[in-house]
Amino acid sequence: MPFVNLTGQRNAYRDELEAAERAVLDSGCYIGGPEVKALEGELAAFCGDSPRGKVSAVTCGSGTEALTLALLALGVAPGDEVIVPDFTFIACAECVSMLGARPVFADIDPETLQILPGSAETLVGPKTRGIIAVDLFGQCAPYTELRRIADEHGLWIIEDAAQAFGATTGGQRACSFGDIAITSFYPSKPLGCYGDGGAVFTPNVQLAEKVRMLANHGSRERYLHESVGVNSRLDALQAAVLRVKLRHLEDELKVRRENARKYDEFFGSLNGGLNGNLNGAKIVPQKIAEGNTSTYAQYTVLAENRKAFIDKLDAAGIPHCIHYPMALHCQPCFAGASDTAGLNGTGMNAASLNGAANNATRASETVVSLPVCAFTDVDFILNKLRSVL
Repeated sequence: MPFVNLTGQRNAYRDELEAAERAVLDSGCYIGGPEVKALEGELAAFCGDSPRGKVSAVTCGSGTEALTLALLALGVAPGDEVIVPDFTFIACAECVSMLGARPVFADIDPETLQILPGSAETLVGPKTRGIIAVDLFGQCAPYTELRRIADEHGLWIIEDAAQAFGATTGGQRACSFGDIAITSFYPSKPLGCYGDGGAVFTPNVQLAEKVRMLANHGSRERYLHESVGVNSRLDALQAAVLRVKLRHLEDELKVRRENARKYDEFFGSLNGGLNGNLNGAKIVPQKIAEGNTSTYAQYTVLAENRKAFIDKLDAAGIPHCIHYPMALHCQPCFAGASDTAGLNGTGMNAASLNGAANNATRASETVVSLPVCAFTDVDFILNKLRSVL
């Protein structure tokens, strides 16, 4: 049983996908062109308007490159500080560090696992330029409070919606909350292509134009380079695949949410943790904040006795992953790093040595993710769980 059933998905849409792929291959237009342009329009339309204006989408080579392009467009430079959540994939902190700026690690909410606004606000200093909020595991971060903090301190917000394309808060879709937002089309994402891919979203026309220029070697006009940029393009074949999958995304998200509901019901029925099979240790699903819908990029629980729980999953043949086994401030690439990487010899930012990251560390020790995609047989998994728990 795969953790993400991409084969099942391809089989479901095979005729549409093969027709779209064949059309691109026969066209001879493999970089840019009508498929990419059409996809960008469809992505922007799907997201809807932001309170700050009509959202534009610019595709690129990956979600990580989308983060780099967003930071470059916002003018992040050596010596700047950017607040990032301590519990997430490394990309947000990595991209900040690669530009010579300093990632400052904020703690997370122990139930929703999203960046904690109160922790982020305590880290704002004279060098702080902005906040990267990650829509972790598929639900949106607390943007109302983060926007208040950003406005009061003159900061920008990057919404990292790599796991949340299609999620909502108060009816507003992900990728429309930040000054700039990004997503990833890595194959296992809720909307994934057949390789790497990503996109940048912004209601700011000037920022959108700058991102597009930076992604094309800093050039708007061929062989005239206004800035030092990068080569980060989504190819037409991936765009064609994504256009097909985007047509089915809403239906897939409904199935993901129903699968998550079944898991919630199952774990809610365990009454304090497996009726003693794990010595009373609780298994609690990630909380979905009020007003949020999630894409359930992963279905994640917090298991007090993770090893015992994983042993049961292994015994039942149920695939699982740990997203993520280490808080970012504990990663070797940040511990003892130079000022260029933004950290001191303690392994944490100086601004983070105030007791922050306790929840992040706890989460890294207890999280377990279970299969939840639209082509996963969750009923089969639950029957297996019942047999071993």
